[in-house]
Amino acid sequence: MSDEKHPPELKLTTTKRRWAADGKFLTGRIARPQEERLPPGQHLVKDWPVLDLGQQPVIRTENWRLDISGHVEHPLSLGWAGFKALPQSDRLSDMHCVTTWSRYDNHWQGVAVRDLLDQVMPKPEASHVLLTSYDGYTTNMPLADFASEDAILATDWEGQPISRTHGGPMRLVVPHLYLWKSAKWLTRIDFRAGDMAGFWERNGYHMRGDPWREERYSGD
Repeated sequence: MSDEKHPPELKLTTTKRRWAADGKFLTGRIARPQEERLPPGQHLVKDWPVLDLGQQPVIRTENWRLDISGHVEHPLSLGWAGFKALPQSDRLSDMHCVTTWSRYDNHWQGVAVRDLLDQVMPKPEASHVLLTSYDGYTTNMPLADFASEDAILATDWEGQPISRTHGGPMRLVVPHLYLWKSAKWLTRIDFRAGDMAGFWERNGYHMRGDPWREERYSGD
Protein backbone atom coordinates (compact mmCIF):
# COMPACT_ATOMS: atom_id res chain seq x y z
CA MET A 1 0.00 0.00 0.00
CA SER A 2 1.30 3.43 -0.81
CA ASP A 3 2.18 6.05 1.77
CA GLU A 4 -0.80 8.22 0.85
CA LYS A 5 -3.60 5.67 1.42
CA HIS A 6 -5.21 6.03 4.84
CA PRO A 7 -8.66 5.02 6.15
CA PRO A 8 -11.39 7.66 5.85
CA GLU A 9 -11.62 10.16 8.69
CA LEU A 10 -15.20 9.21 9.52
CA LYS A 11 -14.24 5.62 10.22
CA LEU A 12 -11.33 6.71 12.43
CA THR A 13 -13.65 8.88 14.51
CA THR A 14 -16.08 5.99 14.88
CA THR A 15 -13.28 3.69 16.01
CA LYS A 16 -12.02 6.15 18.62
CA ARG A 17 -15.48 6.49 20.07
CA ARG A 18 -15.91 2.71 20.19
CA TRP A 19 -12.58 2.26 21.99
CA ALA A 20 -13.50 4.96 24.50
CA ALA A 21 -16.89 3.39 25.15
CA ASP A 22 -15.32 -0.04 25.64
CA GLY A 23 -12.58 1.34 27.90
CA LYS A 24 -9.89 -0.16 25.67
CA PHE A 25 -6.20 0.75 25.76
CA LEU A 26 -6.22 2.43 29.16
CA THR A 27 -2.92 0.91 30.33
CA GLY A 28 -0.19 3.36 31.30
CA ARG A 29 -0.12 6.90 32.68
CA ILE A 30 1.75 9.90 31.37
CA ALA A 31 2.67 11.05 34.90
CA ARG A 32 3.03 9.32 38.26
CA PRO A 33 3.12 10.86 41.73
CA GLN A 34 6.68 11.76 42.72
CA GLU A 35 6.83 9.05 45.37
CA GLU A 36 5.97 6.41 42.72
CA ARG A 37 8.18 7.78 39.98
CA LEU A 38 11.36 5.72 40.51
CA PRO A 39 10.73 1.97 40.22
CA PRO A 40 12.29 -0.35 42.81
CA GLY A 41 15.93 -1.29 42.19
CA GLN A 42 16.55 1.69 39.88
CA HIS A 43 18.96 4.63 40.19
CA LEU A 44 18.83 7.97 38.39
CA VAL A 45 21.28 9.03 35.68
CA LYS A 46 21.68 12.32 33.81
CA ASP A 47 23.10 10.87 30.59
CA TRP A 48 21.59 8.25 28.27
CA PRO A 49 23.66 5.03 28.32
CA VAL A 50 23.95 3.13 25.03
CA LEU A 51 23.02 -0.57 24.98
CA ASP A 52 22.50 -2.73 21.89
CA LEU A 53 23.31 -6.14 20.37
CA GLY A 54 26.67 -4.95 19.03
CA GLN A 55 25.28 -3.54 15.79
CA GLN A 56 24.15 -0.01 15.03
CA PRO A 57 22.66 -0.11 11.53
CA VAL A 58 23.05 2.91 9.27
CA ILE A 59 19.58 3.71 7.92
CA ARG A 60 19.12 6.63 5.55
CA THR A 61 15.66 8.14 5.61
CA GLU A 62 15.35 7.75 1.84
CA ASN A 63 15.66 3.97 2.30
CA TRP A 64 13.72 3.65 5.56
CA ARG A 65 10.40 1.76 5.72
CA LEU A 66 7.94 0.77 8.40
CA ASP A 67 5.67 -2.18 7.62
CA ILE A 68 2.53 -2.78 9.69
CA SER A 69 0.83 -6.13 9.13
CA GLY A 70 -1.05 -8.98 10.75
CA HIS A 71 -4.49 -8.67 12.34
CA VAL A 72 -5.29 -5.13 11.19
CA GLU A 73 -7.95 -3.83 8.83
CA HIS A 74 -5.53 -1.58 6.95
CA PRO A 75 -1.95 -2.88 6.60
CA LEU A 76 0.53 -0.14 5.82
CA SER A 77 3.99 0.15 4.32
CA LEU A 78 5.30 3.63 5.03
CA GLY A 79 8.33 5.42 3.69
CA TRP A 80 9.81 8.34 5.59
CA ALA A 81 7.64 10.96 3.86
CA GLY A 82 4.48 8.96 4.54
CA PHE A 83 5.44 8.45 8.16
CA LYS A 84 6.17 12.16 8.67
CA ALA A 85 2.82 13.00 7.05
CA LEU A 86 0.99 11.25 9.90
CA PRO A 87 -0.11 13.42 12.85
CA GLN A 88 2.96 14.49 14.84
CA SER A 89 2.92 14.64 18.64
CA ASP A 90 5.08 15.58 21.64
CA ARG A 91 5.48 13.46 24.74
CA LEU A 92 7.30 13.94 28.06
CA SER A 93 8.17 10.75 29.92
CA ASP A 94 10.72 8.90 32.03
CA MET A 95 12.60 5.83 30.86
CA HIS A 96 13.77 2.82 32.86
CA CYS A 97 16.37 0.28 31.73
CA VAL A 98 16.47 -3.27 33.07
CA THR A 99 20.18 -2.69 33.84
CA THR A 100 18.88 -0.50 36.73
CA TRP A 101 19.26 3.07 35.42
CA SER A 102 16.40 5.52 34.97
CA ARG A 103 16.30 8.95 33.35
CA TYR A 104 13.56 11.48 34.08
CA ASP A 105 11.80 14.04 31.84
CA ASN A 106 12.66 13.00 28.30
CA HIS A 107 11.08 15.10 25.56
CA TRP A 108 10.04 13.11 22.48
CA GLN A 109 8.55 14.03 19.13
CA GLY A 110 7.09 11.63 16.60
CA VAL A 111 3.89 9.70 15.88
CA ALA A 112 1.79 8.72 18.88
CA VAL A 113 1.09 4.98 18.80
CA ARG A 114 -2.62 5.65 19.20
CA ASP A 115 -2.59 7.76 16.03
CA LEU A 116 -0.97 4.86 14.18
CA LEU A 117 -3.63 2.52 15.56
CA ASP A 118 -6.29 4.85 14.17
CA GLN A 119 -4.76 4.35 10.73
CA VAL A 120 -4.37 0.56 10.74
CA MET A 121 -7.34 -0.33 13.00
CA PRO A 122 -6.47 -3.57 14.87
CA LYS A 123 -9.00 -6.34 14.46
CA PRO A 124 -10.82 -7.70 17.55
CA GLU A 125 -8.60 -10.80 17.62
CA ALA A 126 -5.38 -8.75 17.83
CA SER A 127 -4.04 -9.11 21.38
CA HIS A 128 -0.25 -8.61 21.04
CA VAL A 129 2.37 -7.02 18.82
CA LEU A 130 5.73 -8.39 17.71
CA LEU A 131 8.26 -5.65 16.88
CA THR A 132 11.21 -6.16 14.53
CA SER A 133 14.21 -3.87 14.11
CA TYR A 134 16.66 -3.31 11.26
CA ASP A 135 19.38 -5.18 13.19
CA GLY A 136 17.17 -8.29 13.52
CA TYR A 137 16.18 -7.56 17.12
CA THR A 138 12.64 -8.52 18.12
CA THR A 139 10.49 -7.89 21.17
CA ASN A 140 6.86 -8.45 22.08
CA MET A 141 4.15 -6.88 24.22
CA PRO A 142 0.39 -6.93 24.79
CA LEU A 143 -1.52 -4.59 22.50
CA ALA A 144 -2.85 -2.76 25.57
CA ASP A 145 0.74 -1.81 26.52
CA PHE A 146 1.65 -0.82 22.97
CA ALA A 147 -1.47 1.38 22.86
CA SER A 148 -0.74 3.25 26.09
CA GLU A 149 -1.34 6.98 25.96
CA ASP A 150 2.33 7.97 26.30
CA ALA A 151 3.72 5.43 23.79
CA ILE A 152 5.30 7.10 20.76
CA LEU A 153 7.15 6.19 17.57
CA ALA A 154 9.85 8.76 18.23
CA THR A 155 12.02 10.54 15.70
CA ASP A 156 13.34 13.32 17.97
CA TRP A 157 14.67 13.51 21.53
CA GLU A 158 15.25 16.80 23.34
CA GLY A 159 14.54 18.74 20.17
CA GLN A 160 17.06 16.90 17.97
CA PRO A 161 16.77 13.87 15.66
CA ILE A 162 17.42 10.68 17.60
CA SER A 163 20.99 9.56 16.97
CA ARG A 164 21.81 6.27 15.28
CA THR A 165 23.28 4.97 18.56
CA HIS A 166 19.93 5.45 20.28
CA GLY A 167 17.82 3.95 17.50
CA GLY A 168 17.39 6.71 14.92
CA PRO A 169 15.89 7.60 12.61
CA MET A 170 12.88 6.15 14.49
CA ARG A 171 12.44 4.06 17.59
CA LEU A 172 9.56 3.01 19.79
CA VAL A 173 9.19 4.46 23.30
CA VAL A 174 6.82 2.73 25.76
CA PRO A 175 7.72 4.48 29.03
CA HIS A 176 5.83 2.27 31.49
CA LEU A 177 7.81 -0.86 30.48
CA TYR A 178 11.55 -1.57 30.73
CA LEU A 179 13.45 0.00 27.87
CA TRP A 180 14.29 -3.28 26.09
CA LYS A 181 10.64 -3.28 24.99
CA SER A 182 11.13 0.10 23.24
CA ALA A 183 12.69 -1.31 20.09
CA LYS A 184 15.38 0.76 18.35
CA TRP A 185 15.56 1.07 14.53
CA LEU A 186 11.99 -0.19 14.26
CA THR A 187 10.98 -1.46 10.82
CA ARG A 188 8.06 -3.88 11.34
CA ILE A 189 5.02 -4.11 13.60
CA ASP A 190 3.08 -7.38 13.42
CA PHE A 191 -0.32 -7.51 15.14
CA ARG A 192 -0.89 -11.03 16.45
CA ALA A 193 -3.72 -13.05 17.97
CA GLY A 194 -1.36 -14.41 20.63
CA ASP A 195 1.94 -13.70 22.33
CA MET A 196 5.31 -14.64 20.85
CA ALA A 197 8.64 -14.19 22.63
CA GLY A 198 11.20 -11.81 21.15
CA PHE A 199 15.01 -11.90 21.39
CA TRP A 200 15.53 -11.16 25.09
CA GLU A 201 12.32 -12.93 26.08
CA ARG A 202 13.72 -16.12 24.52
CA ASN A 203 16.92 -15.54 26.47
CA GLY A 204 15.50 -15.32 29.97
CA TYR A 205 13.86 -11.89 30.19
CA HIS A 206 10.28 -11.39 31.37
CA MET A 207 7.51 -11.53 28.79
CA ARG A 208 6.04 -8.19 29.93
CA GLY A 209 8.69 -6.15 31.78
CA ASP A 210 6.85 -3.87 34.24
CA PRO A 211 9.52 -1.87 36.16
CA TRP A 212 7.28 -1.26 39.18
CA ARG A 213 6.86 -5.02 39.60
CA GLU A 214 10.56 -5.65 38.82
CA GLU A 215 9.62 -8.00 36.00
CA ARG A 216 13.20 -8.30 34.80
CA TYR A 217 13.64 -12.02 34.24
CA SER A 218 11.36 -14.93 33.39
CA GLY A 219 11.09 -16.08 37.01
CA ASP A 220 10.16 -12.67 38.44
